[in-house]
Parts: sequence; structure tokens; C-alpha cells
Amino acid sequence: MTSLIGLLQAQPSGGSNLAVFAIQIGAFIAIFYFLLIRPQRKEQQRHVEMIKALVKGDDVVTNGGIVGRVTRADEQRLTLKTGDVEVVVERARIARKVSAESESE
Repeated sequence: MTSLIGLLQAQPSGGSNLAVFAIQIGAFIAIFYFLLIRPQRKEQQRHVEMIKALVKGDDVVTNGGIVGRVTRADEQRLTLKTGDVEVVVERARIARKVSAESESE
């Protein structure tokens, strides 16, 4: 009978350990979301908006490192003038827009 009482007293502590573990896992997931996933989604959304807003005359850099000025803007493609050559690239391959401030540095 004494062992049965000892067994009954030990069970609630196992349940509280499980609750603490669940809280720790939940906290880990929340930290992971706010430090990694959420900022990455915001950056991705900002990039998509920048790509949609590109117009003729904008200076851009492609993912491959080609720097050029947009001479024609279609829905899916951009024509860039770089030197004496015109290159057609997909909008999705534009890494960033070169602003006037960064050119003067």
C-alpha cells in the first residue's frame, strides 16, 4: 500500500514536466518565427514590391551582377542597356534598384 501511495504522488510531477517541456517548445517556435521567418517574409515582400514598381529609366543590378538602365519594361521581362548592349532579363532576376544616393558615394 505504501508503494501505491508513492506511485500516485509521483504521477503529478511527471505531468508538470510535460507542461514545462511544451511551454519551452512553444517558446522556441515563437523565437524562431520572430527572429527568422517573419523578417525574411517582410524582406521578400519588399523585394516583390520593388520589382513591380520598376519603370523605364531605373538603374538596376541583376542577381548575376549586371548593372544597367531599364529601357523597356514588360510584365515579365525588362530590357536593360548596359554599355552598348541591351540585355533582356526576367523581372524576378533583379537583385536591387540602384538609387541616386548610392551612385554618388
